[in-house]
Amino acid sequence: MDFGFGPQDDSFRGEARAWLRDHLGGTTDRREWERELGAAGWIGLGWPEDGYGNRRATLTQQVAWAEEYARSQAPPRSGHIGENLLAPTLIAHGTPEQKSRFLPPIARGEELWCQGYSEPGAGSDLAGVRTTAVRDAPHGYRITGQKIWTSLAHEADWCFVLARTDPSSHRHHGLTFLLVPMDQPGRIEVRPIRQLTGTSEFNEVFFDGATARAEHVVAAEGEGWRVAMSLLGFERGVSTLAQQIGFARELGEVVRAAVATGAADDPVVRDRLVRQWAELRAMRWNALRTLGGTADPGAPSVAKLLWGGWHQRLGELAMQVRGASGAAGPADWSPAAPYEMDPFQHLFLFGRADTIYGGSDEIQRTIIAERVLGLPKEPRGPKG
Repeated sequence: MDFGFGPQDDSFRGEARAWLRDHLGGTTDRREWERELGAAGWIGLGWPEDGYGNRRATLTQQVAWAEEYARSQAPPRSGHIGENLLAPTLIAHGTPEQKSRFLPPIARGEELWCQGYSEPGAGSDLAGVRTTAVRDAPHGYRITGQKIWTSLAHEADWCFVLARTDPSSHRHHGLTFLLVPMDQPGRIEVRPIRQLTGTSEFNEVFFDGATARAEHVVAAEGEGWRVAMSLLGFERGVSTLAQQIGFARELGEVVRAAVATGAADDPVVRDRLVRQWAELRAMRWNALRTLGGTADPGAPSVAKLLWGGWHQRLGELAMQVRGASGAAGPADWSPAAPYEMDPFQHLFLFGRADTIYGGSDEIQRTIIAERVLGLPKEPRGPKG
């Protein structure tokens, strides 16, 4: 089982490789890099509709672009949430006016988005959302509540927010999907969350009467759960295959370190290295199996379980092959640089979150049990 890349795909891959070679090494500003990608038409390749400034590409061409981007070690994308999550959702559920307003700026790399789902009391349990949106006729809604683990909120121009519009509702009922501008001083506050690595990719977001226009409700009031579940279905496929290229590069570095330190002489370490390689291959076959499909309700959960645990175990293995030297940083500690660490240490520490963010392993297993295997639903509390 493998992709059958044809001559047109090879030509497309060559164009992508040449463009990346010619443009990498220039700007280091991530927002400016998004604009470069947009100007060249590299944003929105996978959208099922064109006409918004994006170029169309076949599924195999999308894979070629994603693989070349990963191999080139280009900068992490700031616009992937808008491109890969919100845009397909608007194409599926949005009005013509919403598509015309929001898709072209995403395709040009001009507007960045974040995802307002998780909350302190409802991390992976999305149906437990407590953020409220009250109708403020005739203008729209006023939103009050808190979101957490919000990736790139400190850079985003807009946030798609899942909020409760029916105060008497419970669980997945009475939720609405709203498009909210982030530039609302005094009404929206973003607080970075400092992680084990010393970096702050995630944020807390506080809404204190933030406004959203009525025409920026996606689908309809009360349809938020349906829209949110549709969006989560886009978190697999092409991007997963590209992610695995980065994983393979990290695994190669761990293997080289194991040989250099002599850790590879240990049969237990060799067994773990081979197992990591075999599991990575299995992830590739699974991604190819589900690529482009929408009928398998468990596919996103299976993919998340596979890569989350695999990447976390790779970080642990990286520290094992380093031995005692893995406990020392690459530079002496100082107040100005208290978090100096090498790539293996960063991999190990950041990997502790791999089985939590994007839906914890426990939640993914519950989804598979209930929606795929048909097992009895997990007992809920009195309000569940």
